[in-house]
Amino acid sequence: MIRKGFILLGAMSLVLFTSCKDDASKKVKSENVAQAAERDAASKNFAAMSFDKTEHDFGTINEGDQVETVFKFTNTGSSPLLITNIKGSCGCTVPNDWPREPIAPGAEGKFTVKYNSTNKPNLKTNTVTVTANTEKGREIVRIKAFATPNPELEAKRAKAKAERDARMKAQQAAQQKAAATNQAGAVKTGHEGHNH
Repeated sequence: MIRKGFILLGAMSLVLFTSCKDDASKKVKSENVAQAAERDAASKNFAAMSFDKTEHDFGTINEGDQVETVFKFTNTGSSPLLITNIKGSCGCTVPNDWPREPIAPGAEGKFTVKYNSTNKPNLKTNTVTVTANTEKGREIVRIKAFATPNPELEAKRAKAKAERDARMKAQQAAQQKAAATNQAGAVKTGHEGHNH
């Protein structure tokens, strides 16, 4: 009985899969193929950003200096470029003045990036992310600068570090003392109360 059931199920499955295969090719309409081709072609029409530079090096500056640069770009794509946001990787890198209106294919645009080196000594590299209707959805440019440390700020940082280190040592000593006190005050029971 079970064997007949498996044979019947197998035969029905064979008929079902064979009939679906034959009908599938008949269900495709030529107008749907044309619409799909148009949709696929339209999905390849993106705006594209070509920058005059993708990285700007401010060189050596003094810590605390505020500097800025301009990034220029051209829409080399086939659709109008829409920039929805531009954001720096930290609060010291601030992009401004980007175009809010669509930029036609072939047209140019620009935006300014300001960098504040206060409390940012030595070599720093930051990114600026442009969110737009390009194929990737995000374009990235970079800025970098070597800020010569400000002696006054270096002294403040060294003092703050020494104070943090002293607090840390005091906390560790207090924890060790508390652990030793707890260990010394604990009653050692040994094997009392155990039945052997």
